[in-house]
Amino acid sequence: GGAKEVSEAEMLEALSFGHEHIKQIVARIDELKEKAGKPKFEYPPVGPDEGLKNKVVEMAGNRYDEFNRIVDKDERNTKKRIFADEIKEALAEEFPESEMAIDGVLHDIDSEVMRRMILEENVRIDGRGPDDIREITCEVGVLPRTHGSALFTRGQTQALVVLTLGTKLDEQRVDDLEGESFKSYMLHYNFPSFSVGEIRPIRGVGRREIGHGALAERALQPIIPSEEMFPYTIRLVSDILESNGSSSMASVCGGSLALMDGGAPVKCAIAGVAMGLIKESDKVAILTDILGDEDHFGDMDFKVTGSTEGITAFQMDIKISGLDIETMKQAMEKARKARLFILDKMNTTISRSRDNLSEYAPRILTIKISVDKIGTVIGPGGKMIRSIIETTGAKVDIEDDGTVLIASVSGEAGEKAREMIESLVEEPEIGKKYSGTVRRITNFGAFIEILPGTDGLLHISEIDNKHVERVEDYFKVGDNVEVKIVNIDPEGKIRLSRKVLLNS
Repeated sequence: GGAKEVSEAEMLEALSFGHEHIKQIVARIDELKEKAGKPKFEYPPVGPDEGLKNKVVEMAGNRYDEFNRIVDKDERNTKKRIFADEIKEALAEEFPESEMAIDGVLHDIDSEVMRRMILEENVRIDGRGPDDIREITCEVGVLPRTHGSALFTRGQTQALVVLTLGTKLDEQRVDDLEGESFKSYMLHYNFPSFSVGEIRPIRGVGRREIGHGALAERALQPIIPSEEMFPYTIRLVSDILESNGSSSMASVCGGSLALMDGGAPVKCAIAGVAMGLIKESDKVAILTDILGDEDHFGDMDFKVTGSTEGITAFQMDIKISGLDIETMKQAMEKARKARLFILDKMNTTISRSRDNLSEYAPRILTIKISVDKIGTVIGPGGKMIRSIIETTGAKVDIEDDGTVLIASVSGEAGEKAREMIESLVEEPEIGKKYSGTVRRITNFGAFIEILPGTDGLLHISEIDNKHVERVEDYFKVGDNVEVKIVNIDPEGKIRLSRKVLLNS
């Protein structure tokens, strides 16, 4: 879910409110079940052979208690893997083709040992206490050629997040059942296999990439500036370089840092933390900043993101039948304290957005033109707007309401495009001086183009202070001439004068 910086108290109130209504729905489902009158199917669990299980438990002894006190993830997993291979080899003759069953028994032993350590000794497999957060380092500007970048590391989880700023033309077009829409802010999450020491083919995005990306995108949404304030398309890409739990929360922290590094005018930083739970009967342990194994063997994965003011996003997976409100309250309070701790670490690196955008980011200018002038700027068959783009190198996008967005890497190109557009849509003003081009000569005067597509008449009597016999004695077609508008009649005809400028 998502929120606009709500407090933990409001969040709990919302959960309680929703729970009351869920109970009503469940009651109606139970009524329907009674009316259907069909018994539930019984599925007896399929377990390993008892002889095999007892043999594996005997051989394992207290080895997993030793393994789960090794702090380093790679060393711990390597020793577990070697030990599992030794047991499979030793039992291959007595229990052939039982590799998967042996893995299942060892998995249960591993889980039991880890959970017992936490509940009875208050010690986690990396040596931390329940409320401890792994070591955090933050770096910004690690990729200087990008528009913004950050490297966020928490323990053995590391996310490299890159910010790219684009124009209106770079928006994502979404075509769904409700019609077509556009997204000007998006966050994409990549989880390559090497981040967890695996090798597998790189194909399209999976459930993990879509889900984690959506959560991180939602977490940062409340601080994304409006298009009126910041008319850029914003794309964040988080590449997980190493993972040992909470990679989506690392993406949130890295995304917030990258936005500030890129100069996007965000109001504050956003951080995230994943909370876990170990519950056996009346014994309960709430864990802060969980590892991958604690997520796997634990009973809950509760991700919470937010600012110093409140929560912006949350997600929960649980493996037990339910949680009481008091446990949720404790978990959210611990998550709040952890979030504030992480925000302090992030603010030490960068506490506000940079004053200027990267020199490689596009510069976007916004101007407003009259709707009836849109056709003038576009030109027949797009000829005029293409000419502006080719001449200046800037990108130009025109909205239906007359908003014109001009994007360019250099400020000079953007200014030149703006001047060309403004000259096309400029309205002639009485008393203003113009440098025009002679387009046509008649015996009573000359027609001067003072603006693109806008001509005015310079009458023969307004050419000079003295009497003028022939216009051709002063001008020829193509000449530039300084003139001033002296009158615009109700029909829009423009009268020009050169003589008043000579007098002044």
